[in-house]
Amino acid sequence: MTLFISEESRIIEMAWEDRTPFEAIELEFSLSEPEVIKFMRSRLKPNSFKLWRKRVTGRATKHASLRSKNVTRGYCPTQYKQR
Repeated sequence: MTLFISEESRIIEMAWEDRTPFEAIELEFSLSEPEVIKFMRSRLKPNSFKLWRKRVTGRATKHASLRSKNVTRGYCPTQYKQR
């Protein structure tokens, strides 16, 4: 899969966001959770990757199936900045 730099940047941003589930990344970029992990490993410095993995491992908000049923969106309404 060939990605533009802006798409790569957006995937990294979405992967770091606490409230953006892996399913949202898959829906938008067709990358499964294991593919996102592989992508992040190849794009981040080793220490940054370790910090990211520690942060997202076991985090309920990163998996739609573990989220509260009250959450009906994949991102915070204020997440996207107006330009």
